[in-house]
Amino acid sequence: MGRILADVRPLKESPAFRRLWLGSAVSAVGSQLTLVAAGLEVYRLTQDSFYVGLLGVFALVPLVAGGLMGGSVADAHDRRRIALLASMVLWLATGLIALQSWLHLGNVWILYLLVAVQSGAQAINQPARSAIIPALIRKELLPAANALNMLSMGLAMTAGPLLAGVLVALLGFSWTYTIDFASFAFVLWAVYRLPAMPPAGGHSKAGLRSVVEGFRFLGTRPNLRMTFIIDLIAMILAQPRALLPAVAAVAIGGGEATVGLLLACTAVGAFLAGLFSGPLGMVRRQGTAVVVSVMGWGASIAAFGLVVLLAGHAPHGGVTPWLVPAAICCALAGIADSISSVFRNTILQAAAPDRLRGRLQGVFIVVVAGGPRIGDLLAGGRTKILSEGWVLLLGGALCIAGAWTAAKLQPGFGRYDARNPVP
Repeated sequence: MGRILADVRPLKESPAFRRLWLGSAVSAVGSQLTLVAAGLEVYRLTQDSFYVGLLGVFALVPLVAGGLMGGSVADAHDRRRIALLASMVLWLATGLIALQSWLHLGNVWILYLLVAVQSGAQAINQPARSAIIPALIRKELLPAANALNMLSMGLAMTAGPLLAGVLVALLGFSWTYTIDFASFAFVLWAVYRLPAMPPAGGHSKAGLRSVVEGFRFLGTRPNLRMTFIIDLIAMILAQPRALLPAVAAVAIGGGEATVGLLLACTAVGAFLAGLFSGPLGMVRRQGTAVVVSVMGWGASIAAFGLVVLLAGHAPHGGVTPWLVPAAICCALAGIADSISSVFRNTILQAAAPDRLRGRLQGVFIVVVAGGPRIGDLLAGGRTKILSEGWVLLLGGALCIAGAWTAAKLQPGFGRYDARNPVP
């Protein structure tokens, strides 16, 4: 079992990584509380789903801008200091979200503004924190460290939304936000305890020119470039999230409860992938593992589409037995996506030079945040022509074909060897 379960050597060997992982795990659950509660509060204030969707727009724009500039800043200054300052802004923004609730301001635009500040700070914080990890542990333990991060994220994304619903119902919005505010102290403590982390190989000057330099470097490094391209293929061609409400209402039944269950199953899949991630540390052909994982994601989404087609139409007010295979498909998709993320992150951390690592992590955040939203838009648009089941089935098949084609066009990615990381 020791070889099958998650490899915990990064936690044993590096006290700094252990503190950072524990602090991040606790604060990730808290962040999910605020994410869910903010959407619920916006709906309570407006009684309009459009304004709930608008919350995502206010979060996305600073996330993209902050991700790119945050990576540039992380390559220009002490990463520990950048992570600490960004974490303090996050903490302050969360405290202000709690305060506006305690004061019963009832102004949705204040919530939008605070969520935008929170999102921008997170975009600056994440590249710095991700660029720190390779300095805390041995290179051969990077897959294990990233798997542990996916384990904690899967747990947060499973428990956080469920806990948020319970806390909002029992204690209200104010206490729910306050719990997140308190939980953030753990990650602040962990980052504060880190040693100074200046970028190796000299400092660059933060700014637009620095961002462009990062993109130019990426353009000359096919293996690093492929980690972004293949994730975009998966998220743009086979993103099911926007279709779940219609699937739950028309084919499977159960409405919002079914949507929540299917999303939770995806998170459970990510958690299980992290829990049983021991064998991932032995994988050397990590590029091939990414391609296979993305094809596994496509196969899971295609199978989900087939389930929806077979389900037909749900009885009014009822739930069909097709909910079980649909949940299994979502869990398998979560497993595949988690494994892909572990190896993509590992390749990025191991093969990128330290002086550019922050900027490339910033691009990673933009891809991870932007890809699914483009996928949501395209999937919703395709339903004007096809049913949700066919959109899912064909999207999954296109994902498989796209990943296979990308691997053929860039054969060096399949030969990428963790023992000799070539960007």
